[in-house]
Amino acid sequence: MARPPAELAPEYHQSVWGVASLAPWFLAPPGTGEVWFPAPGDFPLLVKFIFTSERLSVQVHPPDDYAQTRERCRGKTEMWHILEACEGAAIGLGLTRPVSKEDFRAAAQRGGVEALVNWLPVQPGETYLVPAGTVHAIGAGVTLCEIQENSNVTYRLYDYGRPRELHLEKGLEVARLEPYQGLRSLPLRCEHFHTEELVIERGAEYQPGPAAHLLIAIEGSGTAAGRPLRAGTVLFLEPGTNPFQILPSPRLRLLRTYSPR
Repeated sequence: MARPPAELAPEYHQSVWGVASLAPWFLAPPGTGEVWFPAPGDFPLLVKFIFTSERLSVQVHPPDDYAQTRERCRGKTEMWHILEACEGAAIGLGLTRPVSKEDFRAAAQRGGVEALVNWLPVQPGETYLVPAGTVHAIGAGVTLCEIQENSNVTYRLYDYGRPRELHLEKGLEVARLEPYQGLRSLPLRCEHFHTEELVIERGAEYQPGPAAHLLIAIEGSGTAAGRPLRAGTVLFLEPGTNPFQILPSPRLRLLRTYSPR
């Protein structure tokens, strides 16, 4: 039986830092900050599109071993591919200098964590790996595609006084309180996912190969297997998916990602 690629349905998640409109990417309620694309079964990766009007909390994700023991779930290593960035937009990755747990805890309690975070200006097209244990935050005015381990465990370290739960002690158990040491380019390979960019400027037959993977349209439009394909579309290709035609109109840029495990 022929197996065509499956288009994943978006899930819209509102947040305190969501935006008024996701156009032209998605038709979503005002205040939406994240669009999730869960794949079927126990596929180990999750794709999100993130849109920010304010800074996200300063946070950290645990590695697999800690998350399995304490949360009964996967850990969370992720990557960010920047799609749009307003003037002055920045992301926080790691700290400006190594600090002790005691000094970080004291900074969190007096509202001084922002000054410890290493804020990096960002531009469209840039890519950042965010390994589990990395202290991080996304600034205002950023649109990005996130590829992550399929897990929803997050420890908030600091939230600018918003009335949301913090997880400072758990976070300090897993956080690397040091400058950022991650990768910053495509193709990006780590133990949890491999991600590369595909630029298609003329029609071609796509060969899915034996491994389940995702194709994420991030620029342009066209068709895939005769169905419309536009920025914001995510396709799931299970093992055994048949080759199919991708036709750009006039150009498509995609991310292809899969788990090497």
